[in-house]
Amino acid sequence: MLVVGVIIEYAANSLNRPFSYAYFGNESIVPGIRVLVPFGRNKIVGYVVSVTETNDTIEEWEKNTGFKMKEIISIIDLKPILNEELVELAKDVSSYYLAPLISVYQTMLPPSLKPKKSSLSKPKIAYDQYVQVITEDEDGLTPKQLELFRRLKCEDLVLKSSLKTTLIPSLLEKNKIRIVLKEKNRLEQEEVALVKDNELNIEQQKALDSILYENHSVYLLEGVTGSGKTEVYLQASKKMIENGKSVLMLVPEISLTVQMVRRFKSRFSNIAILHSDLTPSEKYDEYRRIARGEVKIVVGARSAIFAPLSNIGLIIIDEEHVESYKQETTPYYHALKVATFRAKYNEGMKIVLGSATPSLETKSRALKGVYHQLYLTKRFNDSCLPKVEIIDMLDYKNIDTDSVLFSRRLREEINDRLSKKEQILLLLNRRGFAPNVTCRKCAFTFKCPSCGIPLTYHKSDRLLKCHHCGYVAKMVDKCPKCGGESKFLSMTGIGTEKIEKEIERLFPNAKTLRLDSDIATVRTSVPRIISAFEKEEADILIGTQMIAKGHDFKNVTLVGIVLADIGLNIPSFRAGERTFNLLTQAIGRAGRHEKEGTAIIQTYLPNNYIIRNAASQDYNKFFNEEMHIRKEGQYPPYTYCTLLKLSSKNEKEVIEAALKFKQLFIAKFANLQVDVIGPSEPFIVRQDGKYRRIIMLKYKKMEDVYNVLQEVVSLVNENNKIDIKINVDPYEDY
Repeated sequence: MLVVGVIIEYAANSLNRPFSYAYFGNESIVPGIRVLVPFGRNKIVGYVVSVTETNDTIEEWEKNTGFKMKEIISIIDLKPILNEELVELAKDVSSYYLAPLISVYQTMLPPSLKPKKSSLSKPKIAYDQYVQVITEDEDGLTPKQLELFRRLKCEDLVLKSSLKTTLIPSLLEKNKIRIVLKEKNRLEQEEVALVKDNELNIEQQKALDSILYENHSVYLLEGVTGSGKTEVYLQASKKMIENGKSVLMLVPEISLTVQMVRRFKSRFSNIAILHSDLTPSEKYDEYRRIARGEVKIVVGARSAIFAPLSNIGLIIIDEEHVESYKQETTPYYHALKVATFRAKYNEGMKIVLGSATPSLETKSRALKGVYHQLYLTKRFNDSCLPKVEIIDMLDYKNIDTDSVLFSRRLREEINDRLSKKEQILLLLNRRGFAPNVTCRKCAFTFKCPSCGIPLTYHKSDRLLKCHHCGYVAKMVDKCPKCGGESKFLSMTGIGTEKIEKEIERLFPNAKTLRLDSDIATVRTSVPRIISAFEKEEADILIGTQMIAKGHDFKNVTLVGIVLADIGLNIPSFRAGERTFNLLTQAIGRAGRHEKEGTAIIQTYLPNNYIIRNAASQDYNKFFNEEMHIRKEGQYPPYTYCTLLKLSSKNEKEVIEAALKFKQLFIAKFANLQVDVIGPSEPFIVRQDGKYRRIIMLKYKKMEDVYNVLQEVVSLVNENNKIDIKINVDPYEDY
């Protein structure tokens, strides 16, 4: 009998251990494959972690161990689904982030290969059928069969679907041909003409030489917007490929993969793409191509950090400051941390972090010499940075009497650019039409029944939506509380939809496009909209942060930031940094080529240091001021943080549990440099019908808290009424 250790598909801390199953079958069973097993009353998928041969019977084994043993139902895979490096990498991620190992495997793999029962119904390999001649003998063929046979002999393989004939079965029957199956790739990639490398300026060449020839592990390539960081990425990648290495290129948003893929395909004909917007079949095909070693370059978003590349020479993380590199569900990994783990298994591997506005943690490490600092101080074509104006929306002289959304100055600039046939970006980092719907008669506010936060009205589909949990409800014509008619329902605040409607009213002849996460739910929308705007099929692109990063639109000369203050009042220690980065990146979209650029910042806080520093593109001044604030509050990079999120359907139980854990922490950390903050109510008190409390730990060394956090997980496992999520190195503190 074989005793097989299996971790099951349920990603719960209480189940984060191998379960033993018996196997008596004749098929090969090895660690790394998936199996179908019974668990309770269900049949679920598990991942094999160990196989041990024993002479015991099931009865003897149960007697010796005191546990019941069931048999494996069936084997799903013929060979392991993860290579040796990824198996070890999963352990690293699971250990550092205190996450169930199975949750890491499920994050690493495409839907068709995940250790989940749902994977069994996901797409498998698709094949194209080809016809191949297997003999020179023409005996026994009719004239028509002979005509087709001789045509087929001219080529080695002919795609069967291209043959408009009914004669194939008869040629098969006469053993003149055979059908050859070739795996089909279901991801259709855009054809891009190959071009030569651009000539580098002195700063770019210096950065490239440092990356290629100096002995550093992590590089910070800090360059102003439009300074040509991508060209450095491309030429560094080319050299790595020539040296037999592979390259992983990460971008922070799926919307940015369109242009980055195009840039890489213009230099390398064969690349793979990995991001969450691909269909399951496309992900499966791309993953298999990478695993087979058919490609040396992968371009993708956060999850592509787990691509099954071998012999990695370079990992590039573009716009490294963007928070989307941090996953906000279990496992709470950050792509940069995973990249450092991968360096252990790829000798000589280098990591390049690119940004015009590096995160405070990254910049601090560069200043200390932990990362090697590289600079690009000029735009690649020597064009000037945009001229920036701050418009005080509290000053009545700036108000346009015909519009509450646009200042006189911004409206003048939009008119000017439209007359010159130049393009405009309008940024508002809030989607929808109105973020609040309130009854003026009884003061009732439409709120999410799960989260308790106000619902946003979306005019395009007349729906009320929760932007946190995804709850959706139909818009009503009467107040559900007092029955007040629709005239009493007040819609306040602004979103991208309202901006779009206002532009249509003020500039009826302008062609507009909108890009936000509502639009992006249709997977083909993002590349279509980006491509249309690049081809100048629209005058104005309205959007959220999706339009502010990484895009290179040659004819954009005006960026209008409709309301710069959004995000500053969020109770997060990163609110200031996030706003500065967004404004700086957005401003950098203007005037990137021959034409001069202008940016207009509309704000109710014109003297705020974040607004001022973003307007002047003064990263160093912002860095110094923000670091002072971080030091006072003892937030990263001055400390490490871990955020514990406790939740329960019973509010009293979660409060009591949170207080209990606080006392545990105080006792355990009495002689260590660990601050225990909380328990407190998070920004969103209820989520998915559960009440929430949070506790934050601040510390200098991970080893000071690691064992205690593991103990906390064990205590929660004993009380299944309380759920706990541990977020190591969180991007939020609420």
